[in-house]
Amino acid sequence: MFYIEEINSKKIIKSTLIKNAEVFFTTKESFIKTKETCYNDTVEKNKNDICKYLKIKKENLISPKQTHSDNVRIAQQNESYPDTDALIIKNNQCAIYLNYADCTPVVLYDTKNNIGAIAHAGWRGSAKSIAVKTLKMMNANPKDIVALIGPCICFNCFETGREVIDELKKTINNKEGVFREINEKHYADLKKINARQLEENGVENIDICPYCTYCNNDLLFSYRAENKTTNRISAVMKLF
Repeated sequence: MFYIEEINSKKIIKSTLIKNAEVFFTTKESFIKTKETCYNDTVEKNKNDICKYLKIKKENLISPKQTHSDNVRIAQQNESYPDTDALIIKNNQCAIYLNYADCTPVVLYDTKNNIGAIAHAGWRGSAKSIAVKTLKMMNANPKDIVALIGPCICFNCFETGREVIDELKKTINNKEGVFREINEKHYADLKKINARQLEENGVENIDICPYCTYCNNDLLFSYRAENKTTNRISAVMKLF
């Protein structure tokens, strides 16, 4: 179950499913990623608050250069991550975060081996099954995995082209209830598609966030609702 908590009086979104790692999603109040220079001071203050909350140095808050790829890397201190859309974390000396503004955040946590990961699954990443690729690179027993599908654009709001639908359909066997066509408009449920990809690869414990970036635009940034905003929400993870 997802719920609202706060860091220094600023909202974040968490789930009750992951208990042995710190995982949350930022909001419009707590965001730490933007290209709009007018928000630089706000972002830096929020980063300071989050690092204090996580008990890490700011230089150990790691984020990759996301390109809608299916490239997965293992996070290490003092490294950069170009062309990377999923990070696996195995130590508790640093934290990772990936950024979104309608795309799907997928968080995986191996309860047996204390290994975590975050994947950036927009429609391109979803069509490449980046969540499953990340799962396989973790070398975990899927039954030991708990997964969070974070806030992203919902089924009703994600209208797309037929060619996108065709690519997404290739990634799952059970296509029931995740695609629809209304008046020649095509829709896909990216949350449930990513969940189904994981389910079909053995993951049983999945929490799907009810918030939609487009519908809940007062709380979350939306690329579609806000004219291609460069402000982002982030999925953040630190191991205990």
